[in-house]
Amino acid sequence: MDSAAEVGGRLHLRSLFRRLGPGFVTGAADDDPSGIATYSQAGAQAGVGLLWTVVLTWPMMVAVQSVCARVGRVTGHGLAGNMVRIFPRPVVYVLVGMLLAANTINIGADLAAMGAAAELIVGGPGHVYTFVLAVASLLAVVFVPYHRYVGFLKWTTFSLFAYVGVVFAVHIDWRAVAVGALLPHFALNNETITLIVAIFGTTISPYLFFWQSSQEVEDEEADPEAGPLIDHPEQASRELNRIGWETWLGMAFSNLVAFFIILTTALTLNAHGQTDIQTSAQAAAALKPIAGDWAFALFSLGIIGTGLLAVPVLAGSAAYAVGETGGWTVGLERAPRDAWRFYAVIGIAILLGVCVDLSPLDPIKALIWSAVLNGVITVPIMAATMIVASHRGHMGEFAATRGQKIGGWLTTAMMAVASIAMFLSL
Repeated sequence: MDSAAEVGGRLHLRSLFRRLGPGFVTGAADDDPSGIATYSQAGAQAGVGLLWTVVLTWPMMVAVQSVCARVGRVTGHGLAGNMVRIFPRPVVYVLVGMLLAANTINIGADLAAMGAAAELIVGGPGHVYTFVLAVASLLAVVFVPYHRYVGFLKWTTFSLFAYVGVVFAVHIDWRAVAVGALLPHFALNNETITLIVAIFGTTISPYLFFWQSSQEVEDEEADPEAGPLIDHPEQASRELNRIGWETWLGMAFSNLVAFFIILTTALTLNAHGQTDIQTSAQAAAALKPIAGDWAFALFSLGIIGTGLLAVPVLAGSAAYAVGETGGWTVGLERAPRDAWRFYAVIGIAILLGVCVDLSPLDPIKALIWSAVLNGVITVPIMAATMIVASHRGHMGEFAATRGQKIGGWLTTAMMAVASIAMFLSL
């Protein structure tokens, strides 16, 4: 019979798991197949030399995502819904248009990677698997209520532990790992700088901004006792504290997984001279003769699992942004007949993603360049987000704190510098 302490420990863990919400799911969705490809290329190309990038992006992610979550929870509206209240509508249209373009390419790259991973595991036509996985993702988003679907998303995050497990199949020089993680050093050439921008872009992605902000609104609307903090300031202490620790935890999880993907490919592919791995499926296939069937299977299954998590988030964030800008009824908790335009955008985004997979566009380039595109468009979207979060007339007493302003604007500046350096190095 289990002791009272063991039972209490399990209950505590279950309670903690139930409390994990937008911050944790957002962090996990960051490690999508496009991100896996980018991190794999970083490890294969530079070994452990670029580990410092994902150490640096942890506090950068927290700074931005906590601000986005704060905007949603304080106002009861998503990020785009707040932007149209402060900026001219044409400006918001441009920002949302850039998000929609980046998300569509990202969805296509992710679906292609999922299909390729399924083809590696069971054989057969990869495009058919891509289509089946796209339809499955769409049906789950449309017909499963949000309060149930978010539970599925939480469980899907455990697929990311595959990348932590893979690293134990190989020998590790922890001293070299520590140097790569703590001492930034890299070649000043276009190839490396573009890869750094891609890492920043796939880690600090605009779709995460819109998703976490809107999910805070979803959670608030699902709780009959909750309300926007600007109208219910008595809830502020509890909710802002929860946003703080949950965002730190979610982004730590995201960057830990990214760290291990870079480390795994550095210790296997780079060490064996394979320095040009540009897709997640290619990385999985290359791992097989080096690290064995177990590492190959874990890596491949992780691609599919993370894709099932990321594709709905990518499509959903685009639908929230478009719908809030247009003043539509939005929300994954709403029935399709009540928010048909919102769900139509999700369907169109996933359909366009399938078209990207079937198009002549090179899927290898699509994966990396979707990350680079995210890195570039992040700068204006992040700047607009910081203006919204700092607007006292709009956020009231819950405007971004001094620390959040410093962290958010510093992150914006660093992303801008990286993007400018990439263009100058062309």
